[in-house]
Amino acid sequence: MNKDALKARSIAVMIGLPHLSDGKLLDRARRLQQPVLISANAFSRWSRRRGWREWVGWSMRQLENAKGLHSLSLDSAGFSAMVSYGGYPWTVDDYIRLAAAYPFRWWASLDYCVEHQVAGDREEVLDRMSRTIRSNIECRLRAEDEGILSTFMPVIQGRLPADYERCADALSGTIDRAGLVGVGSMCRRAIHGPEGLMAVVDHLDRVLPRRIRLHLFGVKGEALPYLTAFSHRVASIDSQAYGVAARNAARRGRQSKSDAVVADHMEYWVRAQHARLHQPQRRLPVQVPMGEPARPDDPWEEAIAEARQEIRELIESGDLDHDETTAPWIEQWAADIYRERMTG
Repeated sequence: MNKDALKARSIAVMIGLPHLSDGKLLDRARRLQQPVLISANAFSRWSRRRGWREWVGWSMRQLENAKGLHSLSLDSAGFSAMVSYGGYPWTVDDYIRLAAAYPFRWWASLDYCVEHQVAGDREEVLDRMSRTIRSNIECRLRAEDEGILSTFMPVIQGRLPADYERCADALSGTIDRAGLVGVGSMCRRAIHGPEGLMAVVDHLDRVLPRRIRLHLFGVKGEALPYLTAFSHRVASIDSQAYGVAARNAARRGRQSKSDAVVADHMEYWVRAQHARLHQPQRRLPVQVPMGEPARPDDPWEEAIAEARQEIRELIESGDLDHDETTAPWIEQWAADIYRERMTG
């Protein structure tokens, strides 16, 4: 395919649905015939039988209602799980059972988001990147066992543009086979700036193989006129922002946030996104990428940094579980490194 043909591709606008319950919202999604993205959290079942709220599996009956949709894809709900539950309440095996329960157009890897609300400092960003790399590998292996590898979409994470490149490099074999890659931690990111959405997209466009395309999770609509310059690279975006608008409108009108109200806002949002895709392309000035912070000069802080890096490498290799909390080990790990240096 030549360069002009690649640039002629359009960016698909995916509707993020909060559920697949039969009703006016799902009916409208069918009529709009836009691709739909559903969160794993929409299928969660909970119980208080033991005195506390406990995740007890999936309720997959809703999947029967997907008939008539343009297409349906599955997101792992990484941000929601982290904010609501402090982490995934389900395992990789649990998630793969859900992914195998329906012929999803694609299903995204489990990943560990790095928004500022979740990862407050650079070390936590790096820790969560390593967990993301490992969870991608585990999802790919389980997908192979279940025969659903062809619909698996790897997901890369990061704060800096170069972070995403590092994730992609660590998963290069998986990404090359998949062809479509999810880019996480986009929904609360500014468009502009050296860490902005467009800086990330521009960097990935420069470093990824030409055939790899991107799905950007939760992108703001105002970014679309900038993204059309990258339609050869960006395959799709999704959002459920219309739900916020519906809630605010219902509050102002002193009415309930019914599915009918939400459906109207969803249709308006879809039409607005398509209008933005036809606006004149906008380009941002070239941003100077931010580099990695300098290594600490203090020997103890340097030992802490080295301990963190060694733990990340063990997570990525599978020698430590990517869900294990490493914080209690870091100081002891660093103490061993520090003693070796001081006595060596």
